[in-house]
Amino acid sequence: MLANILKENNVDTSGVRYDSTARTALAFVTLRADGEREFLFFRHPSADMLLCESELDKNLIKQGSIFHYGSISLIAEPCRSTQLAAMNLAKESGSILSYDPNLRLPLWPSEEAAREGIMSIWDQADIIKVSDDEITFLTGGDDHNDDNVVLEKLFHPNLKLLIVTEGSKGCRYYTKEFKGRVPGVKTKAVDTTGAGDSFVSGILNCLAADQNLIKDENRLREALLFANACGALTVTERGAIPALPTKEAALKLLHTVAAL
Repeated sequence: MLANILKENNVDTSGVRYDSTARTALAFVTLRADGEREFLFFRHPSADMLLCESELDKNLIKQGSIFHYGSISLIAEPCRSTQLAAMNLAKESGSILSYDPNLRLPLWPSEEAAREGIMSIWDQADIIKVSDDEITFLTGGDDHNDDNVVLEKLFHPNLKLLIVTEGSKGCRYYTKEFKGRVPGVKTKAVDTTGAGDSFVSGILNCLAADQNLIKDENRLREALLFANACGALTVTERGAIPALPTKEAALKLLHTVAAL
């Protein structure tokens, strides 16, 4: 089902692998009245945890201009080693490494294991997207609004761009040359599931078209506003995949907002 959804949306599925001995992981999402969610996962173990390095489509990885990953793949072997191998291959091939920790505490053995696992590959990324809540967790309780906390504890010398998402308030951005904030795009939140992924897909879509926009603050701000619009549209519908917007819908929302 998931592979077919990808195909229907013109995603190359040649790198998808199947496991005859394990099931696909399930995530149950419960919604609060404000649209925020809580997660419950079933994976004992699930197929994604059993991905081996020998199953990687290395030519496919080499072709990508951006290699995007999270931290959930780092929780168990053999998937952890497979992700590290894929990251190294992508880096050697000249790809930008994009990291969204996507903290899901119930999947980790402990809070300390989660913190250590997420930070173990922190210095390898070119781009990192992290939420305000994740900053507080990763820094051991520090104020996520404090620029000094972000720059001293999370910005590293190899980083080209660090993005802090702040939900409906928008996002903050940090590079070696400049930093700032881009306001959110106002919509009515029904279900926030998938908003972060939608935001990331929006900014990576812009970067795939022009990797140099990281060096131009005005163009970066435009790309981040587009990413904010992608996230804002996603929260207006229930579900993650069904709520993901088209590029045209995000641009239309921005046009509408600009006209107000």
